[in-house]
Amino acid sequence: MREFKDKVIWITGASSGIGEALALEFAKKEARLILSARREDELKRVGALTALPELDLLILPIDLSDTKNASGLAAQIMNKFGRIDILINNGGYSQRSEASETSIDIDRQLMEVNYFSYVALTKAVLPYMKRQKTGHIIAISSIAGKFGFYLRSSYSAAKHAIHGFFDSLRLETEGSGIRTLIVCPGKIKTNVSFNAVTATGSSHNKMDESHEDAMSAEECAKQIIIGILNNKEEIYIGGKEILMIKIKRFFPKLFGKLIRKQSPY
Repeated sequence: MREFKDKVIWITGASSGIGEALALEFAKKEARLILSARREDELKRVGALTALPELDLLILPIDLSDTKNASGLAAQIMNKFGRIDILINNGGYSQRSEASETSIDIDRQLMEVNYFSYVALTKAVLPYMKRQKTGHIIAISSIAGKFGFYLRSSYSAAKHAIHGFFDSLRLETEGSGIRTLIVCPGKIKTNVSFNAVTATGSSHNKMDESHEDAMSAEECAKQIIIGILNNKEEIYIGGKEILMIKIKRFFPKLFGKLIRKQSPY
């Protein structure tokens, strides 16, 4: 696929999981990449794996809990590349704690990282995309953005908020040549459950059993890229768990029975 050759693509959460897999896939397609996450050493590791020349790669560390300098980061990208073609809002973390036991501070942090960072970075790139009269914004949501689940109250709330914001944004900006895609992965084999936050703010620190045999991050990345190429507005990626989205919509009583039988892990 030559559609991404020389396209400037900014990926958050690029130090592991789906973000890393996307970086490697886009590098194969000769895109120019900006890789962002907190861990600069891991970003450099991924950058080396892409084998892209320095001219086509920018390591841009960012803490998604503090995006006050989002416009400054976008300006750095413009200074190096002169344009931003695709923004992939992928960074974030999950939750494994009951709502009644989770402090409001943790709730706010989950919302800041998983929702407000997407909004801040999107608003930072929009002026450039409007000037270019072209651009593509990708928001990585989750099936938790379509229905709530045990131990995911604030994580699910943030993912639901993504749908409201980016559905609205699509309508407002498509006349300026800007496309918007919301991606809803199900169970993907990454460290998302391992790094999930508990009620005390510590890491869950173990892989959920349901993720052990899940779809690989590499396959998920390939499906996201197909969704971008096909100009989809919303896609669902995963195994049989994706069926729950349709069951909830068309058979809500059955959904209620089935969801209560699922393990939180």
